Amino acid sequence: MLNRFLSLCVILAAFAVGTAFVLKKEKAAPEVAPNTLTAAEKAAGWILLFDGKTTKGWRNYNKQTIGERWKIADGVLYLDVSNKNADGFQVGGGGDIITEAEYENYELRIEWKIAKCGNSGIIYHIHEDPSIRYPWQTGPELQLIDNDCHPDAKFENRRACSLYDMYVATPQTAKPVGEWNKVRLICKGDMVEHWLNGKKVVSTTMGSAEWNALIPKSKWKDHPKFGTFRKGHIGLQDHGDGISFRNIKLRKL
Repeated sequence: MLNRFLSLCVILAAFAVGTAFVLKKEKAAPEVAPNTLTAAEKAAGWILLFDGKTTKGWRNYNKQTIGERWKIADGVLYLDVSNKNADGFQVGGGGDIITEAEYENYELRIEWKIAKCGNSGIIYHIHEDPSIRYPWQTGPELQLIDNDCHPDAKFENRRACSLYDMYVATPQTAKPVGEWNKVRLICKGDMVEHWLNGKKVVSTTMGSAEWNALIPKSKWKDHPKFGTFRKGHIGLQDHGDGISFRNIKLRKL
């Protein structure tokens, strides 16, 4: 009987210690509100590119204004696609948007969520030129897409987080439609890395022999300024499909 009592005491003590550990662990890692920076992030030099309330710091490519179809609700920047153009590409009152500032040598983090059968992208090293219609004609694109439905996804180098039409994102770690995905984009000199949901999926060197060999086989063969800049604006693409963003932050390297 005494042995049974002692065993019960040991089990209860272990349970109490385990419970205390769990509570302590949960208390040590409180949930961070969207579109905010922790004290540690601020100390590390992170800045917010989206405040969760306004489109301050963003405008359309080659313009000083931003289309009214880029909207904000519940701390999310999203494209309202209720006014699609007749050809289905882009939205009336939408358009590709870019940061007002230009950046080089940085780490960018963004959370994104795509609509069913949707297609969009994060474009970087964007150069503005009145003679150029779209930002993707100058800067590489980190592809955002519904891998299971959009026809572009049948090409491996056009699947989620690929460097569009050039480098395949491996492994494929995209979450299903309707769920938030986390992207890290690292640009330092000629080096570029794409990360998706904690995994590095693309690593390349812009201007390398491999890079230059891929250009003639890609959509960019007729765009001589593509990939020639190492500093530029960061852009969010209007491809005519529903796309949402939050927690857009950047730190210089």
